[in-house]
Amino acid sequence: MASRCEVRVYARDEATARAWAEAAIGEVRRIERKFSRYRDDSVTAAINRSAGGAPVDVDDETAALLDFGARLHTASGGAFDLTSGVLRRAWDFRSGRVPAQHEIEALLTLIGWSKVEWERPRLRLPQPGMEIDFGGIGKEYAADRAAGVLIEQGARHGFVNLGGDVRAFGAQPDGARWRIAIQHPRAGGGAAVGAIDIAREAVATSGDYERYFEKDGRRYCHILDPRSGWPAAHWQCVSVCAPLAVAAGACSTIAMLKPVDEALEFLHRQNVDFIAVDARGRVHRRGQLHP
Repeated sequence: MASRCEVRVYARDEATARAWAEAAIGEVRRIERKFSRYRDDSVTAAINRSAGGAPVDVDDETAALLDFGARLHTASGGAFDLTSGVLRRAWDFRSGRVPAQHEIEALLTLIGWSKVEWERPRLRLPQPGMEIDFGGIGKEYAADRAAGVLIEQGARHGFVNLGGDVRAFGAQPDGARWRIAIQHPRAGGGAAVGAIDIAREAVATSGDYERYFEKDGRRYCHILDPRSGWPAAHWQCVSVCAPLAVAAGACSTIAMLKPVDEALEFLHRQNVDFIAVDARGRVHRRGQLHP
């Protein structure tokens, strides 16, 4: 998943802990193999090759992710869309090139969950060139599944950290909660904007400071709005605490794509704790958080 993977787990001996951790990492790798858009042998690739043609039948796990994506599309007012991955054809964050509006508009014709023909277990992408991309929830889903594998094996204390998205499956052995520092999006030296304590919850962060480029005084980040085709510009970062990593990640990404007042209303409506820094540098918080 092109991100750092950390598993912290407590067991009666090192061999048991290592076996548990290896099983969790194996689950992460399984999910990557199955859903990565970069692998020709993945479920995602098979779906996308069928675009404009006949429908394909998908397994229960894939169907569950499609259903979750559909619910997020509705809850977000279209800000979350599993078909928006085609925008990467216009946006290359290594080159620093801003695409022309006509390039983006051409891709927008391929975006829209409402266009997808989906009735379990059958999925059809009606237009050639359309894509499904699970990247918006894949890493968080992998963190939840890895934590589930650890719990199934008997682990009771620890967490899984995939690229900064953390899913805890039990407090520390002494009962203390895990304190997750939230990186300040602009301050250097590892400075934190705050911290969130978790025991059996998850924390996920979306921000404009990891994959981005700047041109003519404007920052262009990798979080793209499927409705406009342009990068998020209302927030520097949004970190959310929720029971599952997929929920935390979805909420943080959706909030990044909404104006400040709408995003705060959305996060409160979801009843999640959060730390967020808007584009002007103002910090917004909800819940029992640490400065």
